[in-house]
Amino acid sequence: MNQSNTKIIKLFYEKYRHAIPLLIYAPIYLIWFAWLEKTVTKDYTVIHLAMDDHIPFCEIFVIPYFLWFAYVAAVVLYLFFKDKDDYYRACIFLFTGMTVFLIISTLFPNGQHLRPQVMPRDNIFTQMVAKLYQTDTHTNLWPSIHVYNSLGAHFAVIKHKELASKKWLRQCSFFLSSSIVLSTCLIKQHSVFDVITAFVMAALMYGLVYKYDVLTIQRNRLQERKKTAPQVN
Repeated sequence: MNQSNTKIIKLFYEKYRHAIPLLIYAPIYLIWFAWLEKTVTKDYTVIHLAMDDHIPFCEIFVIPYFLWFAYVAAVVLYLFFKDKDDYYRACIFLFTGMTVFLIISTLFPNGQHLRPQVMPRDNIFTQMVAKLYQTDTHTNLWPSIHVYNSLGAHFAVIKHKELASKKWLRQCSFFLSSSIVLSTCLIKQHSVFDVITAFVMAALMYGLVYKYDVLTIQRNRLQERKKTAPQVN
């Protein structure tokens, strides 16, 4: 490898090394979740609230449910290229909640029996829901990562100076995240309990990440350590 190629690789690494946490965590989460989906098939605690029985099945909300994947990814990718600090904050928020979810699902297997046994109608949306039911089991649901990550993505938008300055974008983000939250119950993917606990966890993480600002505090501590560390001649 010549000197020119070495320099290019070094520059690329310096510019995009903040991708390392995402590249490490993504396969860990996917492998762990896939294992849970295969393992938790019986002997789980059924999560149910009386309120669940009064929520109608509304198949059109499968659209925002699927848009969740693009929404969260778009926010993270935007911050990745535009703002390292807010990108790290978003990662801390998302990864912490997702890890808590995995631990809960491992130690406390859970599921729900809310899905309709027969679709009440036959249209493109009920067909999409049926496909979703086939690929996503009715277990490992508490707290709802769809809800938690939607809140995390919206928090990242409204706390970013450039994004928050665009009123239409803030409103679109709020509308989409709200629609995703509603979709989890309206297509019978989650109990209201999953949603409430996701809100509680998101509120706690919002305080740590954006109010207490653990990222800035940790950076300041590292800088102080460097200043007080003995100099080696």
